[in-house]
Amino acid sequence: MSIRASRTRMLVAAALTAATLTLTACNNGEGTQDEGASTGSASTASTTPSAKTGGGTSTGAGETDQEGSASEGSAGGAAGSSGTTGSKSSSGSTGASGSTGASGSTGSKDDSVSTSTPCSSATTRMTATEVSRPLNHLLLTVTNTGSKNCDLTGHDLTGYPAVRFDEAQSVPPPFEDSKPQAVVTLAPGESGYASVLLTSADGSGSSGYTAKSLAVYLDQSESAARPSLPAKGVYVDDSIRVSYWQSTMADALKW
Repeated sequence: MSIRASRTRMLVAAALTAATLTLTACNNGEGTQDEGASTGSASTASTTPSAKTGGGTSTGAGETDQEGSASEGSAGGAAGSSGTTGSKSSSGSTGASGSTGASGSTGSKDDSVSTSTPCSSATTRMTATEVSRPLNHLLLTVTNTGSKNCDLTGHDLTGYPAVRFDEAQSVPPPFEDSKPQAVVTLAPGESGYASVLLTSADGSGSSGYTAKSLAVYLDQSESAARPSLPAKGVYVDDSIRVSYWQSTMADALKW
């Protein structure tokens, strides 16, 4: 046999051996097919954690990962519901009701409206009228012409009018029994009343004279109301007395 024929046989034998080894490996399930399956499993494992909302570590088993993702998703949902409930509780209507209490300001306004000052000649109008009953009496009527309440406290805060006929040097004393339980307060437009006993009915008074003018002091200033008297004047003597300011004409004329 020649050397060339011998080499040819050796090459053919080597090629047959290689082919046999390749077929055997394919039949055993190894090689490229196994590597492909491994790559697919790795890809599935790598994508599973990114689908979980709560994070965590992949177990490598697709079924276990799905259950873990569902469980963690449910827990996350429950946590979200709890957070929403807490937010509602903290932002409830309690704060709004607090602002209603700040409706205490309304109370303040009411207090300021009801606050009154002493009545004065600048914010009132006064008349003096002779009455037939009781005898020898003059009725004083004072009306609040201002925009606020005022108190009929009197010139010296005693609650009765300080009256002076003509140039008298003193003011007559009051009927103490006519003192009301509280000082009379006049709202805008309201009137108060006081009576003046000019002279005693039985003629027991003395030092009488006919007065032509009258001044009535309502507050502690020197300003006085000066209601007109009848043209003939009024007769007064040392029996003169006045009632406290009253809220009704009937109460004033009892004295």
